[in-house]
Amino acid sequence: MSTLTGTAGKSESNTSEFKPALWTSGDWNAFFGFGTNILVNMLVLTGLLRFVLKMPDSLVFGRILPALGLMMCLSTFYYAFLAYRLAQKTGRSDVCALPSGVSVPHMFIVTFVIMLPVTLKTGDPLKGWSAGLVWVFFQSFILMIGGFIAPFIRKITPRAALLGTLAGVSLTFIAMRPALEMYMTPQIGLVCFAIILVSWFGGVKYPKGIPAGLVAIVVGMVIAWGSNMLGLNLGGLSLKGVGDAFANFGFSVPIPAANYVFSGFEYLGVILVTAIPFGIYDLVEAMDNVESAEAAGDEYPTTRVLTADGVVSLIGCLMGNPFINAVYIGHPGWKAMGGRIGYSAATGVMVVVLSWFGVISVLLALVPVVAISPILLYIGMLMTAQAFQTTPSKHAPAVALAFTPHLAAWAKLQIDTMLGSTMMAAGTVGGMAADKADAVKAAAIAALPQQGVIYHGLEVMGGGSILAGLILGAIGVFIIERDFEKASAFSLVGAVLTYFGFMHGEAVGMGGGFGVTPSVAFAYAVMAAGLYALSRRGSEHYASHPEMHAAPAE
Repeated sequence: MSTLTGTAGKSESNTSEFKPALWTSGDWNAFFGFGTNILVNMLVLTGLLRFVLKMPDSLVFGRILPALGLMMCLSTFYYAFLAYRLAQKTGRSDVCALPSGVSVPHMFIVTFVIMLPVTLKTGDPLKGWSAGLVWVFFQSFILMIGGFIAPFIRKITPRAALLGTLAGVSLTFIAMRPALEMYMTPQIGLVCFAIILVSWFGGVKYPKGIPAGLVAIVVGMVIAWGSNMLGLNLGGLSLKGVGDAFANFGFSVPIPAANYVFSGFEYLGVILVTAIPFGIYDLVEAMDNVESAEAAGDEYPTTRVLTADGVVSLIGCLMGNPFINAVYIGHPGWKAMGGRIGYSAATGVMVVVLSWFGVISVLLALVPVVAISPILLYIGMLMTAQAFQTTPSKHAPAVALAFTPHLAAWAKLQIDTMLGSTMMAAGTVGGMAADKADAVKAAAIAALPQQGVIYHGLEVMGGGSILAGLILGAIGVFIIERDFEKASAFSLVGAVLTYFGFMHGEAVGMGGGFGVTPSVAFAYAVMAAGLYALSRRGSEHYASHPEMHAAPAE
């Protein structure tokens, strides 16, 4: 480490007297770059809350965003503090704080996989909010205790299975809706998409290093507001909307929301099915990012980082924030840009100003949502691509296999939403009595197989799609590797999880003692037995014919 900036000439005895600079000229570059990244994420997040979940502005700007601002401020201040302590301990002036903020993948997962289904089922956005709070509640504890078990989980679960099931969610519940929105207003959506692609995929740099996400948003605003002058009204923006947005411009501080957290426990079964695997993903991601920082010269304690993410997420949850905190990828980049300690703390101050004073409301009235949609599609594309790019090519079939439960779950959600909308419309126009709605819906579902739509298959395969994708992906990997014993073990785990309804079922329980979906659980058990027998046969064959497996002579 003696070759790094700030280490020359400092002995171990005087490093405790070293006073690191809280702000450097390079912190300006990192602050504007990282701050823009955080701003884009907050705009996306607020758009999800308002336009996807249809949450009232009083909840979004009065409860959720202030709590989110508190969480992110605590996180960025803590990581600035860790950087200060590391710089003081080592006597180096080039220490860079870990970047942190709302976990972007989980922003979409908790929205589309947890809060949206509950909101659609109950018709109450507050119920969806409560379910999201419970999800973060459990995620927080998984992070806090997970530092001790993460290495074991990471060791036994194939990467293709972890990333494959995540990619399945990304492709269906993250990428599809933004893609459809883009093509509804292609004049803005496709243009902004091209701006993002040529930079993030093509490596094109915009003038003065302006982030591609910011360029896309600005161009989308120009097209949207310019179209208003021609009477086209692309993007749905208006001066009235800007005026109304100032109604949310005020001062709101976080308010405890523990009662909403505990009221959401009625959705515990659905929440646990996703909280556990994605909690594991958070652990692996955090460990990877800490390792990345260490490779760049800044060694941070993994346990303290994981604990910090869990604690600040829990605080945010109890104050009403349904999104989890995470250490971001990119520490080496911000360090190379000149970021040190101050950029992290400054970002925390910026977030508080944006969220506590209602500034986000005004920004959303100025920015068309369709200009943000390409960012969501890009994230879905990237996460899906990474599942193939960062795993062995021969595991590609297993990654694809992990997609299938998510495709089934997404298709079922589209059908359910359409049927619910049709029943509501029929009742509104007086074409059907209210007491007949359930019977008509059941008859429509029963008739779907005659039209080639295997609804019950979608229902069973898509139930608990996160775990189902994980288990199927792991089985696929181990079969490809001819490690039939491990494939058998994951099949047995699949049988147990299915028996209790954590996957391939609509409810967690025991199904009257025979399991929620006993036929599927039995099939997994048979698979486990067959694969185990195959593994034993392979072992006996190896023992009987060792010469066939001997290493070739030099």
